Amino acid sequence: MQMNSNALKSNDTTLFWGCFTALVATAFGFVARTQIISDWAIEFNLTETQKGEIFGVGFWPFAISIILFSLVIDKIGYRNAMLFGFVCHVVSAFMTIFATGYDMLYMATFIMALGNGTVEAYINPVVATLYSKDKTKWLNILHAGWPAGIVLGGLLVISINTMSWEFKVALIFLPVIAYVFMLFGRKFPINERVAAGVSYKDMLKEVGIIGALIISTLISAEIGTRLGLPTWAIVTTIVVVTGIYGFYARSLGNGIFLLLMVIMIPLATTELGTDSWITSLMEPEFAKIGQDSLWLLIYTSSIMAVLRLFAGPIVHKLTPLGLLAISAIVAAVGLLFLSKATGIMILAAATLYGLGKTFFWPTTLGVVAERFPKGGALTLNGISGVGMLGIGIVGAVFLGNIQDKSIDKGVAAYDKEHGTSLHTTYVTQEKSGIFGSYKALGLEELANASEEDANTIQTIQDGAKKQALSTVAIFPVIMLICYIGLILYFRSKGGYKPVELEVKEQT
Repeated sequence: MQMNSNALKSNDTTLFWGCFTALVATAFGFVARTQIISDWAIEFNLTETQKGEIFGVGFWPFAISIILFSLVIDKIGYRNAMLFGFVCHVVSAFMTIFATGYDMLYMATFIMALGNGTVEAYINPVVATLYSKDKTKWLNILHAGWPAGIVLGGLLVISINTMSWEFKVALIFLPVIAYVFMLFGRKFPINERVAAGVSYKDMLKEVGIIGALIISTLISAEIGTRLGLPTWAIVTTIVVVTGIYGFYARSLGNGIFLLLMVIMIPLATTELGTDSWITSLMEPEFAKIGQDSLWLLIYTSSIMAVLRLFAGPIVHKLTPLGLLAISAIVAAVGLLFLSKATGIMILAAATLYGLGKTFFWPTTLGVVAERFPKGGALTLNGISGVGMLGIGIVGAVFLGNIQDKSIDKGVAAYDKEHGTSLHTTYVTQEKSGIFGSYKALGLEELANASEEDANTIQTIQDGAKKQALSTVAIFPVIMLICYIGLILYFRSKGGYKPVELEVKEQT
């Protein structure tokens, strides 16, 4: 019996660290994109909004795979989900390396996001089941894999900085091979919902009609826009999918879960949306001190990794909702500070931002896992799916669009003040996106600009980058208001307490 117990413990330990390594792999792909997007812009003539669209497609397809797999993962098994994610990572890497333009880059990033969503579709319920008595702590430790991957991947990217961007993409093969080796032969646990005998229908009820409406609207709107479908077709899809789900589930959904689902959109924009752009946004300031702006992302991610690894005492002291509220305050102040900071003060501002964003994602997963265990993999992963949909469809593109529009106005204002014609000469690209029509800089025209014109445009671009950071600070403020409301609600109910399911005896 002792041997069996030791073998089980060894299996669970390897399983946990294999899941951790799989999350590291998703971060490698992310950090590579943040560092080579400027290379792609030059080589493939991308606008700021197109760059935002590539960042965005790195997120929203995540929701498709994480939600679809959550609906069937208890039937098909965690191992099969893991193998699908592995194939996506490998195919995406090869497609990116051999890309010939925007469309191929977009599709490769799409496939990468599908793989990333599949990874979280199995690692979150696996860890929540393995450590069902302390979910928030262990989900924080698991999600230290994301910032740890950014740190490790970022350092590796810097170490080969003089090499072509294709080599930076290929770095993802290191953690991908590692996680498939660690997980392939492991015994995966039975999800606690299944073990407790909670029906599939009861799982669907936790998300409910409103949750299904939110998810189907976000997915249908994005896919419909990409395929050029008419509005009536998109609306019909939303109505049909939501109607079928609602007819079967017969529930509007749990109100608190639905609120947390909505909060995930500004949360994801605050953390991942800003991280997508942070090195590009702060590049002008780091250039002044002769440093690569990637160091900022590595620094804030180091803070996140360490704090998440030691999240247990912090969560127990502050409670999950208290921790989220404090994090929202710190993140808002950090983003505003970062938008104004120069020189050495960037480090202080980045520290605040890093502290603020650390616990958002895994602690929210912890709250969902603790309060809605009947929802099984669906509620736990659905919350992540909505976050990724929000940042992919709205957040990342919003940050890019802020810059394009700010540059447009800034150049026009400069012309008016100085009697020049820079706007006519350089703001030449007519584009359209989710936020409507906009004008962007013509990169070919800018490449042939005089030194004086180029410097003027660069100064305006730098100002636009700072404006994007200050604008996004409104999101953690919105989150703070919601968290305070939740704290007061649970206080009126006797306090926040995890919900525990009674596991049925296996026969």
